[in-house]
Amino acid sequence: MERVSARARRARGAEESLAQVVLGFESIIVFLGGLAVYGLNVLPAGIPSWWGIVGGSVLAALLILTTGLTRSRVGILLGWLWQLVVVLGGLLVPALVLVGVIFGGMYAYATIKGRALDRRNAVRAGASPHVTNGD
Repeated sequence: MERVSARARRARGAEESLAQVVLGFESIIVFLGGLAVYGLNVLPAGIPSWWGIVGGSVLAALLILTTGLTRSRVGILLGWLWQLVVVLGGLLVPALVLVGVIFGGMYAYATIKGRALDRRNAVRAGASPHVTNGD
């Protein structure tokens, strides 16, 4: 029987991997936040409450899409933008500020510590420490 070899996977850095994990889990919480906006009916007068579900779903989808972009600086910066959007959601549901601060802290740790790990690993491998994550 002939053995089929698996295609080689692209090597991912720690910054990319950690950022993807945080954004992926945050997408679930953001969707639930949209349900809270809907259930609490906190949108301004004249805006149907079901827009809370739409907003939470769209932001959750954007977070998931951003996980695919985290190999570049643009993807990391987009992740920071979504952190700001979640915190601004606290204008509607104050608990979203807490969610934004917690996930923002985790995202900060993931990107800062991940980048440091990538630099350290590049130095150990003998590569240039300034070339990481496809920059």
